[in-house]
Amino acid sequence: MKKLILGLFLFGLTTQVNSQTIELPETVISVNYKYFNAIDSENAPKSVKKLEEEVLNYRNTELSMLYDDEYETYKVSFYVPEGKIVAAYDKSGKIIRTIEKYKNVRLPLVVMQAISKRFPNWGIVEDFYLINYHCDKDSLKQEYKIKIKNDDKTITVKTDEKGVFL
Repeated sequence: MKKLILGLFLFGLTTQVNSQTIELPETVISVNYKYFNAIDSENAPKSVKKLEEEVLNYRNTELSMLYDDEYETYKVSFYVPEGKIVAAYDKSGKIIRTIEKYKNVRLPLVVMQAISKRFPNWGIVEDFYLINYHCDKDSLKQEYKIKIKNDDKTITVKTDEKGVFL
C-alpha cells in the first residue's frame, strides 16, 4: 500500500513537469565591437547614449560603395541639440575614429568632487564633454572642459574622466 501511494505521488509530480523551450535572442556579430567595448554606456548621460547608439547602428552600404578616398574612409555626422559626433567609417562599416562633443552633460561624481575640492566656493557655469576614439590605437580619450565662476571671476578647467586636472 505504501509503495502504491508513493508511486502515485511520484507519478503525479512527474506529470506536472513540462519541458521548457527557451528561445535565445539573435546573436549579432558587429564589426564595431571595439567601439562598443570602449564607450562607457552604463554611466553615460542619455544624450550621449542616444548618439553613440546611432553611430553603432548606422548602416549605409550604398554610400560606402560610392565614396572613394585615398584613405578609403567616409565621415558621417550625427547631431542632437546637446551634442554631436563625427564618425569615420571604412567601406565595411567599421568605425575607424570618432570625435564627440556634448554640451552641459551631467558630470561624473569624481569630477564634481575634484572641482569642489580644488575650487571651493566656485560654481559650475557650463561644461563640455569631449571624447576621441581611434580603433588602431584602441584608445578612448575622455575630457571635460568646465567653466566655473566665483563672483566676477570666471575660469575654464580641464579634467579627465577620473577627475585629474589636465
